[in-house]
Amino acid sequence: MIVRAPRLGAADVLAAARRTAGRIRRTPLLSLEGLPRILLKAEHLQHGGSFKTRGAANAMLDLSAAHVVAGSSGNHGIAVARLGAELGVGVTIVVAGGARADKAAAIERLGAQVVEVPGGVAQRDQYARDLALRTGAVFVPSSDHRLVVAGAGTAGLEVFDAIPDLDAIFVPTGGGGLLAGVCLAAEGMLRAPRIIGVEPVAARRYALSLAAGCPVEVPPSDTVADGLRGQRPGAIPFPIIQRRVDEMIEVTDEAILAATELLHRNGIEAEPSGSVALAGALRTRFAGRAVAIVSGGNTPRRFRVADPR
Repeated sequence: MIVRAPRLGAADVLAAARRTAGRIRRTPLLSLEGLPRILLKAEHLQHGGSFKTRGAANAMLDLSAAHVVAGSSGNHGIAVARLGAELGVGVTIVVAGGARADKAAAIERLGAQVVEVPGGVAQRDQYARDLALRTGAVFVPSSDHRLVVAGAGTAGLEVFDAIPDLDAIFVPTGGGGLLAGVCLAAEGMLRAPRIIGVEPVAARRYALSLAAGCPVEVPPSDTVADGLRGQRPGAIPFPIIQRRVDEMIEVTDEAILAATELLHRNGIEAEPSGSVALAGALRTRFAGRAVAIVSGGNTPRRFRVADPR
C-alpha cells in the first residue's frame, strides 16, 4: 500500500514560524523613492543574508541530524553552514562548477566542507543526495523538501500579516521553494493577493512546466541571477505552485541588473538573484499595491566588509 504524505497547507507555515522563532529575523518592508506602490520584503537583511535561512532552520530544527549534506549555489549553503555551527551539526555543501568562489569561501569560513562537482544544478543535487546516502547524513535540499518549503513560506506570512489588503506579491523563482511557500501562506486568506513568480528568461523551468502540465527540465543556464539557475521544478513545490500561482513572468539579465542597480542606489545591498522580483514588478507596471521580495544580499562587497553570520 502506498502511503502519501499529507498535503502541505497554511498550517505547516504557521508551525514553521513557531519552530523557527528566535532563529530567523522578522525582516522589514522597505519603500523606494519614486515607487510609492511597491514595497520590498527585505530578506537581504535575514540572518545569513537571504531567505534561505528560513527553510534551512525549519528543516534542521525538526530533523535533529548529526550531519547534513546540501546542494547549493551559495545562499542555502551559507544558511545551512551557519545553522550547523550554531547547532553543533556537521555540514557538507556540494556546489556545481562555476559557483561563486566568494560564497564557497564564506561557507568554509562557517566550518562546513565544500565539495565542487562538474555539471549543472541537477548533477550537483544528485551528487549531494548520493553522498548523504553513502555517509548516512541527512540531505536537506535547497527547495524540494516539505520543511524547507514551509519555512520559506514564513516570509510570505509576515508580508500578509503586515498588509492584509495587498494586491500582489512578486516572488523570485529558482528551485521554487519560496514561491511554493508564499502560495501556502496565502491559503485561506479572505482577500488573497495575486501571486506572481518571476524567473530569469534563461531559466524558465516553472513557466515551461506549467504550460506543459508536468515538470520540464531545462539546460544549465548562465544567467546573472546565479541563485536561480535551477533546471527542473521540485516534486514538492511544483504541485503547490501549479494549483495556486496566478502568473509566471520572465525577465532578462539586463532588467535584473537594472533592478539591482536601482536597489544599490537606494542603499539596498541586493544581489542579482535578490533583485529579480523587483525586475518583474517594474516590467509589469502593476497598478495596485504590491510587494517584491528581495530574496538575498550576499554580494561580493558584503563578503569584503562583513561575515555572513
